[in-house]
Amino acid sequence: MAHLAHYKEAHPLPFVITHWINLIAMICLIVTGFCIHFPFWPDFMGIARGVHIFCGFVLFINCIVRVVLAFFVKSAPTGGTRKQVKDYKTWLPQKDNRHQLGAWIKYYLFLKKDHPLGAKLGVPQKISYLLIPVLIIVMFYTGMCLWGTTMNLPFFAAGTELVGGAMSMRIIHYFMMFVFICFMFIHIYLANVEGIAPTLLMFFHKEHGGLVYDPDIHNIIGEDDMGHGKQH
Repeated sequence: MAHLAHYKEAHPLPFVITHWINLIAMICLIVTGFCIHFPFWPDFMGIARGVHIFCGFVLFINCIVRVVLAFFVKSAPTGGTRKQVKDYKTWLPQKDNRHQLGAWIKYYLFLKKDHPLGAKLGVPQKISYLLIPVLIIVMFYTGMCLWGTTMNLPFFAAGTELVGGAMSMRIIHYFMMFVFICFMFIHIYLANVEGIAPTLLMFFHKEHGGLVYDPDIHNIIGEDDMGHGKQH
């Protein structure tokens, strides 16, 4: 089937940068988290802990920055257009896709050949995007509850007491790591089920031609053949 064009207006440079930071920080957190939980190399435990804590702060701060930017930076609300709106609006159900959840799920499960056209993010992707800040904040909080420097502060100590002690908090933090791993694979799948064009756009600003969409009238208005990746 034909696909909407991929234009760099969908992912402005600030969002490309924050996406790269998220990717690097998450990978480092997962790797160092396993090193801490399974100390195969005791001599590097101090380094692993230091990198883990540093990347935890980086991921948390980057998350806050990304959410704030969503209210100030504009992005295209759908593929196939260079028109832009405040980015936070693209995270929310839009007039032309709020009814499409069932169709999107069938498409991602290979139960439907064609997916609905009309949004930069499919409905399942919108849900995952809204959950990302929540997951990061929970992960950061549980990490602070376990870090010796902050674990005795009232705000974090209260959380540890609420869940039944440090061991319970450690289990929650460890479990959240697997949630992140699952999320990363689901996110990669949702973003690339049609091909790698969305990833090339997000990470490298590489545009790709396709159907042109007018978000004002919620309809396809033509096709832009950019020569498979030729940038403007």
